[in-house]
Amino acid sequence: MPERPLTVIDEADAAAAAIATSAAMFDASPVAVVAPDAEAELAAGSKVATELGVPLLLEPSSAGDAADDAADALADELDRLGVTRVVAIGPDDHTGSASDDAGYGERDVVRVAGDDAPADAVDALPDFDAATTPAAAVVLVTDDDSAPAATARAARAIVEALPADDPNPQHSPDAIEALHAADGAPALAIGPEFAASDALDWQVRTARTGAQLPGGGQVLFPDRMLVAAYGRPDSPSLGILGEQPLDATITRAAALAATYDDLTDRTVLPALEIITTVASGAPTPDGDYSGESEPEDLVPWIEAAGAAGQYVVLDLQPGHDTFPQQLDEYRSLLAYPWVGLALDPEWRLDPGQRHLVDIGQVEASEVNEVIDRLAAICDEHDLPPKLLVLHQFRNDMILHREQIDVGRPEVDVLFHVDGNGTQPAKQATWNTLREGAPPAAWGWKNFIDEDAPMLTPEQTMREVSPAPDLVSYQ
Repeated sequence: MPERPLTVIDEADAAAAAIATSAAMFDASPVAVVAPDAEAELAAGSKVATELGVPLLLEPSSAGDAADDAADALADELDRLGVTRVVAIGPDDHTGSASDDAGYGERDVVRVAGDDAPADAVDALPDFDAATTPAAAVVLVTDDDSAPAATARAARAIVEALPADDPNPQHSPDAIEALHAADGAPALAIGPEFAASDALDWQVRTARTGAQLPGGGQVLFPDRMLVAAYGRPDSPSLGILGEQPLDATITRAAALAATYDDLTDRTVLPALEIITTVASGAPTPDGDYSGESEPEDLVPWIEAAGAAGQYVVLDLQPGHDTFPQQLDEYRSLLAYPWVGLALDPEWRLDPGQRHLVDIGQVEASEVNEVIDRLAAICDEHDLPPKLLVLHQFRNDMILHREQIDVGRPEVDVLFHVDGNGTQPAKQATWNTLREGAPPAAWGWKNFIDEDAPMLTPEQTMREVSPAPDLVSYQ
């Protein structure tokens, strides 16, 4: 695999960031553009630099010793580039902190200003040797009008702007396409916001894969909601997923999700929640009271769902086993980008407990161990965030729930309220479980036979508040 380096330029000072970008994008340039860090002049400088294909640097804007240091830094970068001529943005009588062309040394200075600055600069420089740049790059910025963005475009890099409050390329279809198309080329992330993210390297690596969800991007929430068929293949008694063969299940899941299309502004994503390990009332051969599917038996279901643009959730009912131990049995399936995991604490038993006699529970520490393992899988395989569904219909099913680590960018935690019965009882459970819960996504289950009555899609979206991120059908 070719080396695909990621460089982060985290300079908060605009002039320093411009110099750092020039150093990263240009090996040499006989010409450089220098502009004041003011809106009109910066816009003109950006046009000139892009037109000429040369770096855009900024005049020192401070006073005193800081101005002297900034002028020295500018002069050093002009020296490194081998600049012989400076295109200075501003009128002939321009004065300021860089008056008398501080930092330009003995170089020729051409001053241009106003809307005609690009044409004037080209006319003033009819012939000059081309600048030299490293290999083409993809550059991520949080300020598309900045000097670094202009320098990157001048170097013929692909520039993608991301919001400063969430500079995650996984959210941007354009950034994902650019990073994927430029496989093997370096990537730069310019802005202190990128440096604040411990997950940036992983986010860029997953974006480079080019894998996207229906509707674009690699992150499920908040732009999507899932509608899932729940059950076990070839087991009609365990849910609607097992009531028909694979191809018909894919068709049914798509039709079920389509009933929500007109009820939300979000992209509705069909899903399959497959009971992967099923609780047993009698001891199983390994003694854990949990019947485990063979991973290879589920591959056709996972691949058919992926080909149809559907998400897959593997549901674990571990009995006397633990969730992390059962997760490890299905690591090969979790390497698919569109496969997540569900934990069903009702069926997580302590020693001496039995299914249908005792209701199981899980400690937050065990859930966090699952989150750690899912995050490691994402990092190892360059995978987008994994969905982790936590089923619950009583508060004591997840102990110390407030300690669950819902802040890992690799894992989208979703609390799923899956009790059945009358609608007033289900609404009371929904409201009780939401009280004091960590910030996370939320899911609702419609039981076709057990609810009295089951909500229609319209009622689900109207009466369940806030609107669920996942609606499953059993």
